[in-house]
Amino acid sequence: MSRTDPLPSEDARAEVLARVRAALVDRPAAPPASRDYRTAGGGSPSLPADAPQEALLELLAGRLVDYHALVRRVLAGPAGLAGQTSDRKDAKDGNDDGDIAAAVADALAQRGARRLVRPSGLPGGWLAAARGIETVDDEPPLTATDLDVVDGVLTGCALAIAETGTVVLDGGPGQGRRALSLVPDYHLVVVRADQVVAGVPDALARLRAAGRATRPLTWISGPSATSDIELHRVEGVHGPRTLEVVLVG
Repeated sequence: MSRTDPLPSEDARAEVLARVRAALVDRPAAPPASRDYRTAGGGSPSLPADAPQEALLELLAGRLVDYHALVRRVLAGPAGLAGQTSDRKDAKDGNDDGDIAAAVADALAQRGARRLVRPSGLPGGWLAAARGIETVDDEPPLTATDLDVVDGVLTGCALAIAETGTVVLDGGPGQGRRALSLVPDYHLVVVRADQVVAGVPDALARLRAAGRATRPLTWISGPSATSDIELHRVEGVHGPRTLEVVLVG
């Protein structure tokens, strides 16, 4: 066979495609594909476009729980955990680091965590109430072995998507590189109400507007999990076994 002769695999491909075309010659043309996609600002399958912020938070919390994540609701302000109220001015001003610190301290105490990775840029007030915690900085970068022996990691996020129950990290301040949220067995993440959007189009639009759409992104929908052919679920295979979200707002 000369170098110009088609390879046998090319002959077979051409023959298969020719037979497909012949079989479809008398069929009507396919209609044009619909391009009426949902775009940013259009809500989501579960939320109308004008849904109040609390509806987004409730849907996000519900989705996270469905995915076996732990969720702590915290009021935006010094009132503390959700279910309490506050009429103090700083509750409206968003000075809520004290409440975040209390929720973080409680989460770490219940977890029994003692050594925690602290990404660069993490607000210092978030760990102000934690007792007996040794923080481990990622400078110089920790090895996979180092990350495997810590008790967990605390991060912020870029945004969260209510419809899909997804927390998105873009490596910005307080989030760290991807390995920090994938190797440790426990990931505690703080999500503020103004970071929650309705659907994926809203998330992409916000990331694009902030110039972050081209960064390496980590999309987290619950703890890492997989199932075998008999649907036996195993968590912690490809990432944290436990995801806990402090939802502020």
